[in-house]
Amino acid sequence: MPAAYPPSLFDRLTMPIQFDHVFLQQASWFLPGEPVNNERVDDFIAPLNRLSGRIKRRILAENGIKQRYYAIDANGNTTHTNAMLASGAISDCLHQAQLTLSDISLLASGSSGGDALMPGFANMIQGQLAAPPMETVSIHGICAAGVAAVQAVAQGIESGNHAHGIAVASEMPSRLFKRSRFAARGYDADFDAHFLRWMLSDGAGAVLLSGSQQHGKSILPGLRVRLKWIHQRSFSGDYPVCMQLGLSADRQRGHLDYPSWAQAEADGALALRQDIRLLPHLFDIGIHEYVKLVRDKWVDPAQIRHFLCHYSSEKFMPVVQELLEQAGLGIDRELWFNNLAWRGNTGAASILIMLAEFLQTKTPAVGDQILCYVPESGRFMTAYMLLEIESADTPSANGQPAKTPDLGSHNRHSAGEQQHGLTDVLDAEAIAPPHDPAQAPQGLSALLGELATIWHDYRSRVWRTPLIAALRERRFDTQDYINWTANWIPQVREGTRWMRKATGSLSAQYAPLADLINLHAGEEQNDFKILFEDYRKAGGTVTNIDALRRNPGGEALNAYLHGLAATADPIGLLGAIYIIEGTGQRIVPALLPLLRACLPLPADAFRFLEYHGHNDEHHLQRWLVACTLALDCDNRGRAERQIVDTARRTAALYLMQFHHVKEYES
Repeated sequence: MPAAYPPSLFDRLTMPIQFDHVFLQQASWFLPGEPVNNERVDDFIAPLNRLSGRIKRRILAENGIKQRYYAIDANGNTTHTNAMLASGAISDCLHQAQLTLSDISLLASGSSGGDALMPGFANMIQGQLAAPPMETVSIHGICAAGVAAVQAVAQGIESGNHAHGIAVASEMPSRLFKRSRFAARGYDADFDAHFLRWMLSDGAGAVLLSGSQQHGKSILPGLRVRLKWIHQRSFSGDYPVCMQLGLSADRQRGHLDYPSWAQAEADGALALRQDIRLLPHLFDIGIHEYVKLVRDKWVDPAQIRHFLCHYSSEKFMPVVQELLEQAGLGIDRELWFNNLAWRGNTGAASILIMLAEFLQTKTPAVGDQILCYVPESGRFMTAYMLLEIESADTPSANGQPAKTPDLGSHNRHSAGEQQHGLTDVLDAEAIAPPHDPAQAPQGLSALLGELATIWHDYRSRVWRTPLIAALRERRFDTQDYINWTANWIPQVREGTRWMRKATGSLSAQYAPLADLINLHAGEEQNDFKILFEDYRKAGGTVTNIDALRRNPGGEALNAYLHGLAATADPIGLLGAIYIIEGTGQRIVPALLPLLRACLPLPADAFRFLEYHGHNDEHHLQRWLVACTLALDCDNRGRAERQIVDTARRTAALYLMQFHHVKEYES
């Protein structure tokens, strides 16, 4: 039986919001005008120049969109406002439910922007509908704003304050893309500004949520669609802006900082941009959240019958699928539903349009679970939503307290769960740092799952340190790099020493493990010399390597690792290696392009970082073997707990080392 590790306070604070009395009664969408196929796109979103035409052909060939809808005509004139799109979806939703606006007491909207900068978009929609007084919530975001609107309404219904509420998401980006908007810049635009012109289109989706006592008509006769939970997490503190409107191309100046909007327009600050180079990180964090949802039993992949995944391009679908499969938590491709090809990418509205079309055209059965996933690239967030089909006469919770997962024992699996393969599924939670589940040793399920959670939090915190913030904002200079390497060299130098001290502290039963660690130590014993050469090539003036000193974080980490290495059978140090090698394999490769972009240094000033980015994946595979040996040799059942505890402490100390790079200079 794998060991069970209680969740941290951080885990408890980031659980999904669970609902017991919320049902999706109806769903609908509104798409303006006639569908526009790829041959007619130029009538609405004309190429600006020869480069623009080539970009268009490339993007249309990759994104899989065959037709879309625009709320502008061929002359660039607006045919529908964004509020009209949202109102159309709401009106149809209520018509299908056989209800009126008087039955609605809560309206929440999600969008990247309405027709006016203020007032709130939900208020503008209410005005467009001439709706009676009601509570309104306007959520400003990008793709995940639709899920946030659903959550706002669901919470109002769950609290008992509302019987029926409408969540609507609507987008109208076409006004940003028409040819006339680029005239101020002489029809010149960079790739980031070109990219989204052929990716996004207009539309709205709406869902009617109700409490246990429904009035009107259900979207699935004889059935109910229960909203079980919603989970949203933002990682905006970890990454730079990826998709934005209103900032200059270098993200350093807002559109209101210009003397006039005309000058902001001319400088490209009112062009919608996306930095596609950052997108792999978006899917990475999304899959990590999915793994944690599975680990804590909010999701059982074996129970998912329908997977509605929002992606902006068909090119990204296999990326998501591969990440799920690498995690060992894949969802069969035939269970996926997506309407990007014929509805277009409508941003926040996409998931609601997708859900509405799915429920109107498919025939889910009682017990089917529908998992919705929305990654948002603005400044990186991810949203999940789980629904389940019930019989209309299924008893409701009747005010009973919500049932929450047993978080204290989330890694204990019953015999029944093992028969359904859930334990085997969880064996592959080691995607942070990444491991190939097909090659991972058996029996590491609980250990790898807990370490993945520690890693995910550690990586997020590292990306918010002053060091990486300076890199992201291009405030990092050569002297910063010199200071960092000066701090780091003596820390790297000690790695081989504490590893060899640890093998000397292992008893005879761990002899195979000692041999493997000694092999690893031997391979890395001269790595600090490579880093010292990088330091010198960057302009470091210290010539005697013994004169370099660790910063306070490095000192604390070094003292901890040497102290632990001197104890009897220090198996926990495998947790330290997990964090240290994982940093080299997952964080360093992401920093290297930023460093090269910021610093006027030769390529051979980054040899250490490049070496570890290429080789630490091999080292982590060896780490898996070492963990298997440690657990096989452990006759007291304490190895897993020691590895997890040491990983958590090492992560905290390594994080301190990152923090002090910008605070203490050599």
